[in-house]
Amino acid sequence: MAGASRDQALSLLAAANNHGDLAVKLSSLRQAKDILLSVHPSFAAELFPYLVELQCSPETLVRKSLIEVIEEIGLRAMENSSILVSVLLVFLRDGDSIVAKQSIVSGTKFFCSALEELALQFHRHGKVERWLEELWVWMVKFKDAVLAIALGPGLFGVKILAMKFLETYVLLFTSDSNDFEKSSIEGSGRAFNISWVVGGHPVLDPALLMSDANRIIGVLLTLLQSANNLSGCLTITVVNWLGRNMFTPYS
Repeated sequence: MAGASRDQALSLLAAANNHGDLAVKLSSLRQAKDILLSVHPSFAAELFPYLVELQCSPETLVRKSLIEVIEEIGLRAMENSSILVSVLLVFLRDGDSIVAKQSIVSGTKFFCSALEELALQFHRHGKVERWLEELWVWMVKFKDAVLAIALGPGLFGVKILAMKFLETYVLLFTSDSNDFEKSSIEGSGRAFNISWVVGGHPVLDPALLMSDANRIIGVLLTLLQSANNLSGCLTITVVNWLGRNMFTPYS
């Protein structure tokens, strides 16, 4: 990163972290984001350790904005995004629901992007780069943490988004068309198909992933049988979720 851009970005991140005015903090973070997006991802990654320091901000809007910045920058610089994704796991348990919800939304996008990249690298090169293996480890931790949120006590809005992530997870690991190129071109809303990684993928085991998806459906069925432990709206959400995933045929 050029010296001037680096110094300016560091100054803005310091202001976002330490200034007494919330408006200045948010403005500084936006300006720092613009600088990081304007340079090569490998250069931007040099400042990721300073960016993630904002996770300790006492202001809810700063933490939420940080997640949005992490999503925008991290998906562009996935090779260096593990440090950013680790922040999302912390924010899943944030005391403010809007931060936790944003973390699930952004984390879902990372999960899908990492999964697609795992399939693409294997399809094109027959191997997976080390950075992507490390990122996937974080994604598995994210999945487990979101599942715990869905099943445990917590705020309704956060649990609903956790359920939505689990629905995405189950859909991703439901076998469909095995035509890799056709699925990629059509862009049918799922940019990944479990059949793409059949045949010795070094990271993804299709049988285990499909088994885990079925396990999650089973867990939710058990949860539904104990509906007295759920709020009325959450019970309806689980019923609708299971109805879509158990009885809707996949084309």
